[in-house]
Amino acid sequence: MRKYLLPAFLGACFLPGMAMAADEGSRLNGADMAYMAISTLLVLIMTPALAFFYGGLVRRKNTINTIMMSMVCLAIFTVQWFVYGYSLSFGPDVGGIIGNLDWAFFHDVGMAANPDYSETIPHILFALFQMAFAILTPAIVSGGIVERTRFPAYCIFILLWGTLVYDPMCHMVWGVGGFIRNMGALDFAGGTVIHVTSGFSALTAAILIGRRKGYGILSLRPHNIPYVCLGGSFLWLGWFGFNSGAGLSANDVMTQALANTGIASCTAGLVWIVIEEIIHKKMTALGLMTGILTGLVGITPAAGFVDAGAAFFIGITTPLICYFFVSFVKSRLGYDDSLDAFGCHGMGGVWGALMTGIFCTKTINDAGADGLLYGNPGQLIPQVTGIVTGIIVAVVMTTLIIKVLGIFMKVRATASEEAQGLDLIDHGERAYNKL
Repeated sequence: MRKYLLPAFLGACFLPGMAMAADEGSRLNGADMAYMAISTLLVLIMTPALAFFYGGLVRRKNTINTIMMSMVCLAIFTVQWFVYGYSLSFGPDVGGIIGNLDWAFFHDVGMAANPDYSETIPHILFALFQMAFAILTPAIVSGGIVERTRFPAYCIFILLWGTLVYDPMCHMVWGVGGFIRNMGALDFAGGTVIHVTSGFSALTAAILIGRRKGYGILSLRPHNIPYVCLGGSFLWLGWFGFNSGAGLSANDVMTQALANTGIASCTAGLVWIVIEEIIHKKMTALGLMTGILTGLVGITPAAGFVDAGAAFFIGITTPLICYFFVSFVKSRLGYDDSLDAFGCHGMGGVWGALMTGIFCTKTINDAGADGLLYGNPGQLIPQVTGIVTGIIVAVVMTTLIIKVLGIFMKVRATASEEAQGLDLIDHGERAYNKL
C-alpha cells in the first residue's frame, strides 16, 4: 500500500497546480513547460562541457585558467542577464536595435506567459532558457585567446562583450521589433546571434592581443584528449536541447530539430575523419569531436526550418568549410586563433545561416519561410544581412572593448607569465602535481 502513497502525494501537490496554471487566463502547457525546463538544463550543461573541451586542448600549465574562462561565464552572465541583459535583448524595442530596461531585474517577468515569445510557457522560463544561451556564447570567444590573456581583463571583456555585442544582436535577430527579425531573417537557435558573433570576435581578439609566445615554433599540442572527448560528448548532448528547445514547445518542429541535429553532427564527424585519413593517413579522436562540433554549428540556424535531407547536406559541407579555414587559411595568414573558435564557430555559423536561406521550407515550419530551393531566392537577402551585421558588430565592438581595456589594465600576459602558465599566475593553482 505504501508504494502508492508517494505518487498520490506528488500528484495531489503538483498536478492541480499545473492544471490551474494552464487555466488562469493563459494557454500554459505542462508538456511544453517540462520540455523547456529540460532544454534549459541541457544548455546550461554545455558551458562546463565547453570548459573541459577547451581545457583539454591547451597545455597542462593553462588547464585551470582555460576551464575558468568558461565557468566564470555562468556567474557573470546569470547576474548580467537578471539585472539588465534580458531586458536589453528581449525587452520592448528601441529603434530596432536594442530593448529598453522595462524588464530589468526581471520586473514583470513572472509565471504568466508573454505572448510575444510563447503563449504556452511562463515568461520567466523563456528568460531562463535564453539566459543559458547568453552564458555559453561569451565562453566560446575565449577559444581564440586562451594561454595569453590575463583573467581579470578577460572577465571585464566578456561582461562588456555580452552587453555591447550579444544583447544587441540577440534583440535585432530574435527580439520583437528587431530590424533583422523584421526583414524576415531565420536563425532557429543562434547561427548568427551565437556562432558568427563569437567566432569573429574570437578572431578579432586573437589578432589584437597577439600570438602566443613560440607560436609556430614550440609544440602547442592538446595535453588531454580524454578531456576533449568528455567535454565534447556533453556539448553534443546539450546541443540537442540547444536546438530543439529553440522551438519553445514540444511539437513536430522540436522533433524535426532533434533529428536534424543528430543527422548533421554525425555526418560531419564522419566527413572530418575521412578528410584526416585522406590527408594524414590517421583518424583522430580530436578530429571526430571537432567534426561533430562543426556539424552542430552548421545545423544550428537551420534546425527547425529544414528537412532531414538538408541536414545531411549541411553535415557534409560544413566540416569541409571549417577544415579549410582551420588547416589552411589559419596557417597561411598566421593568426593565432588558439582553439579554432573562428574556424569552427565563425565560419560554420556563416555557412549554416546561408544554408538556412537555401533549404528552409514552410512544410517543416510554417512560422518560417521558403528558401531558394523552394522558389524564394529573396530569403538570402535577410540571411546575408544578418551575417554581415553580426560580423560588423562583433569586429567593431570587440576592437573597441580591447583597446579601451588596454588603457586601464594589463590584458596580455607577459612572456615570463606565459612561460610559467596562467594557472599559477592568475589562480595560484595547478591542475597537476607535476608540469
